[in-house]
Amino acid sequence: MMNFARLFWLASCLSVSAFAQSLDALTTNDAAAAGRVAGLEFTESECRQMLQSLNERLAALTELRARRVPDATQSALIFDPRPNGFVLPSPGGGFRWEPSTVAKRPERAEDLAFASVAELAGWLRSGQVTSLELTQLSLDRLRHYGPALRCVVGLTEERALAAARRADAELSAGRWRGPLHGIPYGAKDLLDVAGETATWGISLRTNQPAARDAAVIEKLEAAGAVLVARLSLGELAMGDTWFGGLTRNPWRPDSGSSGSSAGSAAAVAAGLVPFAIGSETLGSIVSPATVCGVTGLRPTFGRVARSGAMTLSFSLDKLGPLARSVEDCALVLEAIRGGDGRDRSVIEAPFDFPSSRPVAALRVGWLKNDFEKDYPNRTNDFAALEVLRGLGITLREVSLPKYPGGPFYFLLNAEAASSFEALTRENLDDQLVQQGAGSWPNIFRSARLVSAVDYLQANRLRSQLMEDFAALFRDLDVIVAPTFSGRQLLLSNMTGYPCVVVPDQAPGSEAPASLCFLGRLFGEAEALAVAQVYQQATGWNRSRPERARREPP
Repeated sequence: MMNFARLFWLASCLSVSAFAQSLDALTTNDAAAAGRVAGLEFTESECRQMLQSLNERLAALTELRARRVPDATQSALIFDPRPNGFVLPSPGGGFRWEPSTVAKRPERAEDLAFASVAELAGWLRSGQVTSLELTQLSLDRLRHYGPALRCVVGLTEERALAAARRADAELSAGRWRGPLHGIPYGAKDLLDVAGETATWGISLRTNQPAARDAAVIEKLEAAGAVLVARLSLGELAMGDTWFGGLTRNPWRPDSGSSGSSAGSAAAVAAGLVPFAIGSETLGSIVSPATVCGVTGLRPTFGRVARSGAMTLSFSLDKLGPLARSVEDCALVLEAIRGGDGRDRSVIEAPFDFPSSRPVAALRVGWLKNDFEKDYPNRTNDFAALEVLRGLGITLREVSLPKYPGGPFYFLLNAEAASSFEALTRENLDDQLVQQGAGSWPNIFRSARLVSAVDYLQANRLRSQLMEDFAALFRDLDVIVAPTFSGRQLLLSNMTGYPCVVVPDQAPGSEAPASLCFLGRLFGEAEALAVAQVYQQATGWNRSRPERARREPP
């Protein structure tokens, strides 16, 4: 007797086959051409043999696309950056931080605007400033400088003022929620804010208010932080061009701030907010932090819940802070890390800050081959290495494993094309501002021709890369790397490793400069520790962009 599963399968095939007959049937020429796109050659007889299954698959795809999948739906495939045998770090001393309450607040509003989160926390707790004062200062500066920098999508003024008054009442009553209590911040406009529209940088999404806050916004709300603005991003998290124009660099307003966390970096650099939340898939925190001369932290994949954030690449997207200092990034990470019950990719892991190990005892490598290549920031990077050695840090020569980049790029592109499938199928992609060969509309169209087999094979290669990265870090805590020389940016993102990027010269030059500190999986504390001693020794992060006051052309 034929079992039920076999009957169900036959019925499904007959249904799909009948549906296929109503479509324009594919031909052997179509099969041969599709094979060539996939890098394969099929004979005439092989093409004929495939036709029935190809036509049935085309019908099945039509049925699949008739089921509209909500944007918030997670993939059944969950990326886990942990290689075989990986053991999460044991809990250590935990998060230990207290603000200094003895430092005197500055008198000038300009100085207050460029103060660090750590400094503001001390003045707030000692009652020298109020959250309402800081919030009004941020709102005023966002209104004044935001239009010229084109970094503001919208202010959240009513919400911000209510939150600031609430924070002041709590602080006056002796209730201190932590380092971010009462401190204003901005959020990249791919994060849901209840009652507001996350535009994702495209004009097609200007009237879709969110029902609730993104997880990271909820966590910051619980920490007492005050959301003052939704900040610009390049279209669908690419570059610094969005439907409102080009987000400007406060140091050089005639040029862009890079992307895609363009508004987040620009707003911090210009003293409009003390910190902002950005996101990175492949450089979207690192690049604008470099160009705008701020500090950026890309956490380990799975460290921060992404519920309520736009999905570009489900296996690569990460949320993290841009701020004035390494210490500030650590304070923000402590507030936003961990799960929310919605994002199944979150991995709960301890965050011990400050690191309990002396910096000189950390095992630090440097990517000799990448530093010795010819690239714009080479001189500054070698000077930075000497600073680190002068701080008592022993640097070991190491090299990244060698892998081709192409398969990883098309893996990212395939996931992105899936996230925004409707734009391609409904011909809405021509409404985006950027329409070049390297822009999303063309990438989405091309990625539709990446086969599922090739996508899965690229992920198997990725698994090998993860094992090789694990072997590289087996005897290391931190790797110092050029930010853009070599393939560390691609490979570390593909493996989910964290990094801290800090300026390594005075910001605002023709060739913006930064240095990257890669940490182990969930080893942000050690990467932050090495980056912090370098930053304290150089002080590049204390520079201010005077040119931000000028109107761009």
